[in-house]
Amino acid sequence: MNRNADMEGSSLWRNVRLATLREDLGPLGVIEKGAVAVRGGRIVYAGAAGDLPSDLSSADQVIDCEGRWMTPTLIDCHTHLVHGGNRAREFQLRLEGATYEEIARAGGGIVSTVQATNALSVEELVAAALPRLDALLLEGVSTVEVKSGYGLNIDAELKMLRAARQLERLRPVRILTSYLAAHATPPEYKGRNAHYIADVVLPGLSRAHAEGLVDAVDGFCEGIAFSPAEMARVFDGARALGLPVKLHAEQLSNLGGAKLAASYGALSADHLEYLDADGAAAMAKAGTVAVLLPGAFYTLRETQLPPVEALRAAQTRIAIATDCNPGTSPLTSLLLTMNMSATLSRLTLEECLAGVTREAARALGILQETGTLEAGKSADLAVWNIEAPAELIYRIGFNPLSERVFKGERIAR
Repeated sequence: MNRNADMEGSSLWRNVRLATLREDLGPLGVIEKGAVAVRGGRIVYAGAAGDLPSDLSSADQVIDCEGRWMTPTLIDCHTHLVHGGNRAREFQLRLEGATYEEIARAGGGIVSTVQATNALSVEELVAAALPRLDALLLEGVSTVEVKSGYGLNIDAELKMLRAARQLERLRPVRILTSYLAAHATPPEYKGRNAHYIADVVLPGLSRAHAEGLVDAVDGFCEGIAFSPAEMARVFDGARALGLPVKLHAEQLSNLGGAKLAASYGALSADHLEYLDADGAAAMAKAGTVAVLLPGAFYTLRETQLPPVEALRAAQTRIAIATDCNPGTSPLTSLLLTMNMSATLSRLTLEECLAGVTREAARALGILQETGTLEAGKSADLAVWNIEAPAELIYRIGFNPLSERVFKGERIAR
């Protein structure tokens, strides 16, 4: 395939059932007899085949989907994809009764991954991350958010972000980066969070921004990490640079992190098992998306479910993601993530599918570019060998992807 010619030319998908995820078209935005026309890597038509404009009825490529379903490609809006090593030993310790907090306070958890990550070069971090990324792409993913946060010193944080940027050059994927130096406090700063923020987090953020390595700023607001007041200092630094923010919040307790994030107009607040109704309302008012991470809930054997009913009552937008990381969610499947979200958190079919397309795009601030099938957006399309969209969620260990299309380029499974 001539990739450049394909992206510059025109393509038409016919005989296809569409789940456009457009909200104005009802649940899932379904069009049973649909067509999608693409030119120059962008959608120029996505709608009923009978309404296809005559000037779009022919194309350089015409693809008969034979009644298959098409959705927007999937979006993983919360990952820690770039890291060194693994934490299988900690998994064993949890099986033997140790808690997440006990492991972290004993020098395990995030800090143990820091050592493994700091030992690798940018090239080695890229090589380690590619198999995880490839697993996501094989399930129809086209956009992945990647966080730093396992360096905990300026040079190592920048190294992680450089590795994340390289992934986009090596695979047909859209990568967005989040600067997460406020993820944990390294041993040399134990008990001195304020000094760590002043010495590492904020100067590192300035350097990352100057190099064009950061798309958003994240942090971990929790008793074993950073307080709301400490995170406010980080968010003030992000605001000064014109960068959007997001936050790991209310995972293990309710410190009011989600309300803090909302007060800064955050793109998202993530985890949220201990979120209260006031926090959900604040997020809804600010347009801050709730990103639920069932992989971590499952791996940690938590019993406090995220407050889905409170989020629905407040009309807070809900996205879901793998939280792919070496310790608490070694998960590289958004299809399984959808199943977990439905089974564990009782999300509906529409909430699950919107959560990995439209709402995931909203959580990354890129809904104007991708996340739904409609004219003007990037031609990011997933074609599935299924009889109904529910199959994407109810099946376990099943990948029905027929082809992935990214920016108009057809990529066979």
